[in-house]
Amino acid sequence: MPANKTESPALTDQTAKEPRWPAILAILAVGALDSALPEALRFGPYWLLLAIVGVLLVPTVIAHRTGRHKLNDLLGHTVLGIVTASMVWSLALLIAGLPSHRDSPQLLLRAAASLWIANVLVFASWYWRLDGGGPNQRDLREAHTEGAFLFPQMLAPGKHKGNWRPGFVDYLFLAFNSSTAFSPTDVPVLSRWAKIMMMVQALISLTSVVVIAARAVNIL
Repeated sequence: MPANKTESPALTDQTAKEPRWPAILAILAVGALDSALPEALRFGPYWLLLAIVGVLLVPTVIAHRTGRHKLNDLLGHTVLGIVTASMVWSLALLIAGLPSHRDSPQLLLRAAASLWIANVLVFASWYWRLDGGGPNQRDLREAHTEGAFLFPQMLAPGKHKGNWRPGFVDYLFLAFNSSTAFSPTDVPVLSRWAKIMMMVQALISLTSVVVIAARAVNIL
């Protein structure tokens, strides 16, 4: 009798799994950007968000390494929820403080630029964490054939279509385009939750750009 077929290498080979370090670096970068904000725009001391994120990332990584995917997802969503709330809080304080002119134009420009970059990183992390069930679910599939976003590689013929899966850089590119062009450009958005999140991201980006433009006009 013929031997039983083995599982696809894409499903069993650990090297085929999506690396997590780009997403970890993105979240740590958001914490570092928060520490660079003026004190009046932060929720607590400069080290607080970075410390909270650093502490929570440790069990998140351990949960992934030990195969406890539900716990990994829960911790990942918790970390993203915290950094998102912190970013929105800082943006609200930035807007509220504009009429008082309590901060120098240089500080406001630096704060708006930091929040713009944080916005890109935070929403790239959300898209990466939620699309197609998240990275843990995507690792179980040989190829990424459906999800909230229609990447060009999912339609392109050739060798990449059969086993292609998106990585964090793909979602970072998507988030960057959404914050600069206020549209997903070459990646159509299919699900409603993704459309709502992209509208929120574009709104935050537009608000940051308006703040930068307003201060530039005042400086001139």
